[in-house]
Amino acid sequence: MTSRIITYAEAIREAIGQAMESDPNVFMLGEDIGIYGGAFGVSGDLFHRFGPERIRDTPISELGIVGAAVGAALVGMKPIVEIQFSDFTAQAMDQIVNQAAKIHFMIGGQLSVPMVLRAPSGSGTGAAAQHSQSLEAWFAHIPGLKVVMPSNARDAKGLLLAAIADPNPVIVLEHKLLYKTSGEVPEEMYMTPIGVPDLVQEGTDLVIVATGVMVSRSIEAAHQLKEHGISASIIDVRTLSPLDMTLINQVVSATGRVLLVQEAPKHVGYMAEIAARIAEGPSWKQLKAPIKRLCGLEIPIPYAPQLEQAAVPQVADIVKHATQLVKEN
Repeated sequence: MTSRIITYAEAIREAIGQAMESDPNVFMLGEDIGIYGGAFGVSGDLFHRFGPERIRDTPISELGIVGAAVGAALVGMKPIVEIQFSDFTAQAMDQIVNQAAKIHFMIGGQLSVPMVLRAPSGSGTGAAAQHSQSLEAWFAHIPGLKVVMPSNARDAKGLLLAAIADPNPVIVLEHKLLYKTSGEVPEEMYMTPIGVPDLVQEGTDLVIVATGVMVSRSIEAAHQLKEHGISASIIDVRTLSPLDMTLINQVVSATGRVLLVQEAPKHVGYMAEIAARIAEGPSWKQLKAPIKRLCGLEIPIPYAPQLEQAAVPQVADIVKHATQLVKEN
């Protein structure tokens, strides 16, 4: 494949454009995705390329947007919903949880809902408490939904194309701080398999398991840890549901120490599920130390920049907790 450097946002746009070029049933709907180009500029020029029938600007009604997408999916279309902020999915949870996730099961598999819902998530932009949440645990808890969190431009394209091709409803959570980050992305269409974590780097002293923007922060932390003589493996979960524990168990067994990093608050957070599966699985006997979670604080995300940063794990926090995990155990 021919790769070049593009941004995370450009990779998503390219995936949507290529999917629409290859399949006339693929279309996109959401607020301000037309001439405006999307709240974060992701849809860009797609409106001018494909027109208002396939890049459909909608009223400000998340319940109506997702409901229309579910209906379209049931009659053979492949809708891609863009919700401006993942927080606003709260307005559409009936359609997401009680309709999209359950219809295939409730009618005995006679129909499917090949719908993709994309939503910017996470903090770091000064958008405050109602526009900065990390709600992945909500969606991962629901049978019938697949949930992915691409942490880099390559996976942003590959996971989205896999989501569009999937016959099930897929939630794609895109961290806002990643849109302007860049990486090597193939020009051709390709799919990153849903359900497969990625071993970002190998180490011997501990494994850091992370999601979303915490993956790049863990990579930076690992560079600093190396200067202190600590070798860290890093696993990018990528797919939250379904969750394949094979790789995680292998690396936990090899290192004996695990640090689980998420932006969302610790209480009933997604990393609690991974911690439980490690404890219940084959790798717990190889643990040299208790499983450690590093998570956001149990507070709404503040508006003030200093407080916003303090509310979620930063690189220095990962370095501190990883060092303690290795040195004290």
